[in-house]
Amino acid sequence: MAIRSVLGLFNNEDTAADALDALNEAGFDQSEYEVLTGTPYPEGTFGEAEPVHKLYRFPLIGAACGFIVGLLLTSGTQLAFPLVTGGKPILSIPPMAIIMYEGTMLGAILFTVVGIIFESRLPRLLMGAYNTKITEGAIGVAVTTDETKVSQAEDVLRNAGAEDLKRGWETEQNR
Repeated sequence: MAIRSVLGLFNNEDTAADALDALNEAGFDQSEYEVLTGTPYPEGTFGEAEPVHKLYRFPLIGAACGFIVGLLLTSGTQLAFPLVTGGKPILSIPPMAIIMYEGTMLGAILFTVVGIIFESRLPRLLMGAYNTKITEGAIGVAVTTDETKVSQAEDVLRNAGAEDLKRGWETEQNR
């Protein structure tokens, strides 16, 4: 079924928030619409649900992976090339701790970068409708839904006070 995008432009926050309420009352799911703005507003300004971020998981998993890789690398190297020095043990903890610490930090940093990209939903391959007036201060409400509900979304946005409507991309997608 074809997915289409409709963008309604609003001049102030109140009418954009009213449009979101009207879309919610018309039966649109919160995952079907989003607010586009060039001005940073606090989360929930327009009455939309605050996103749940799980970014904290990525550094923890990365740190655990880095620690394990550091442990396997140092112990594997010392066991593969044993250097017996004056009766000391082959596996020496102090040099291993330095490499394991560095592996832990490197894993946490790399996984954090991957987590930020993942949580930011980048790269966004299919952009919906967009208007350059958004970067000039207008507030856009983009509704992305199947083509049977596009005219209903346009009516809701127009009745909520949208000053301009624009249709966006179309793609075939099975839900």
